[in-house]
Amino acid sequence: MIENSVTRRSVLAFSLAATVGLGLTACGSRPSEKASTDTSKPLTIGISLPLTGDFSQPGTEARRGYEVWADQINKSGGLLGRQVTLKIVDDASSQDTVVSDYTKLITQDKVDLVLGTFSSLLNYAASAVAEKNGMVFVEPAGGAPNMFTRGFKNLFFAQQGTAPHQADVFVNWIKSLPADQRPKTAAYPTQDDPFTTPVIQSMQKQLEGLGVQTVYSSTYPADTTNFQPIASQLAAKKPDLIAQGAVFEDGVGVIRSLKQLRYSPKIMYQTSAPSNAGQYSSGVGVGSTEGVFYTVSWHPDAKTPHNPDFVAGYKAKFQNADPAEDAADAFGAAEVLQAAITAVGSTDQVKIRDWLHANQVPTILGPLSWKDTGEPNGQFLLGQWQSGKPQIVAPAEAATSQTVVNPKPDWK
Repeated sequence: MIENSVTRRSVLAFSLAATVGLGLTACGSRPSEKASTDTSKPLTIGISLPLTGDFSQPGTEARRGYEVWADQINKSGGLLGRQVTLKIVDDASSQDTVVSDYTKLITQDKVDLVLGTFSSLLNYAASAVAEKNGMVFVEPAGGAPNMFTRGFKNLFFAQQGTAPHQADVFVNWIKSLPADQRPKTAAYPTQDDPFTTPVIQSMQKQLEGLGVQTVYSSTYPADTTNFQPIASQLAAKKPDLIAQGAVFEDGVGVIRSLKQLRYSPKIMYQTSAPSNAGQYSSGVGVGSTEGVFYTVSWHPDAKTPHNPDFVAGYKAKFQNADPAEDAADAFGAAEVLQAAITAVGSTDQVKIRDWLHANQVPTILGPLSWKDTGEPNGQFLLGQWQSGKPQIVAPAEAATSQTVVNPKPDWK
């Protein structure tokens, strides 16, 4: 069945999260009401992450990013003269559990600060807990548009833009092509996820406005494991462009299935999956990464402040592995919180919140600033896999490659 919005399952889940989260009340004094001058005690940051369940892959990368940041900040003296301790718990990719986790971290464990989890689905619920308890909530992922329609004052999304704007840079690239090189037809399969859905919806609407005919548009459940039926429908339609709202495993699964059917589109775009560095190329095969587009918040060769330190620290800590985007996003979220705490000289939540609303923060993702809603003001990067390595091809000022592979070669 063709669907062009978040399915009823996600909508009901969002409503439940909001109801449960906003119904919580704070117990005892907030950490921001305590003195932060005792340097003998560690400064504790509470985080719940999906270390198991559907989001375990990006959740694990987010943990790594936070840990690299903590290592580096502690080596430089900590925050406010205090060593930083991360109290990380597993929400098992469950909205119910993430609500319980952040409630306990804030009201029972009385952590000094919190940082966000992974995915819009989980952060929607988690941010409601933080807002109710007056805690600043900087999230490394969570760009679904309804994150920012609730009037929250303590929410900050630490990427360049929200989901409906993630595909803008890709659409702009298609606009730049001569008319005879643009795709004539397009297919839009997407996982039922509050982040991927608005990305693909926005792209489909913009490309239809350019005259690109939609030949396939559908949403599949987040727990889908057999992608052969989807791939068969795509191959039957023979679209010039396949734009998939893919988190990770589903992106790998669709390409594997398309390879089995020996159908290769002229242009392939996926949301998040190709940004998972070596895990993605291992999953689909290095030869099959060639020419795949994606939009991304970060690149390992970016000349942003502290980015070389992050990459080196990640490789040193995790057996010379290449950092994934989700790890960089978590590192960037921690940098945002760090900048505000350093600027105001305390863990006072109101002061931190007000400073972030009024200032731009340099991060490894580039400079970040926010609207009153916590929605960021920037633009994503357009990535493309070339010769077994992810490159940035737009915008021009951020490009790491001056060429674009078009059309995509056949799978290998």
